[in-house]
Amino acid sequence: MAGKSMTEISETQRAVLSLPDSDYAKLREWLAEMEWERWGREIEADSKAGRLDFLATEADEAKKNGTLVSFG
Repeated sequence: MAGKSMTEISETQRAVLSLPDSDYAKLREWLAEMEWERWGREIEADSKAGRLDFLATEADEAKKNGTLVSFG
């Protein structure tokens, strides 16, 4: 948590621990959705920057060698 003091983090942790189960479940769902969105933005940025090009190269080589594994 950039810019947060340990006191603020500890207070947030205590607040989370005191949540009723239903609110805790909603918080977990929200955090998971936020994590997927961040991960999606990171993957998109990596793709645009060419950092994932090696995956296509590896897949092309596997296809040529007859070792490409298909799921689905």
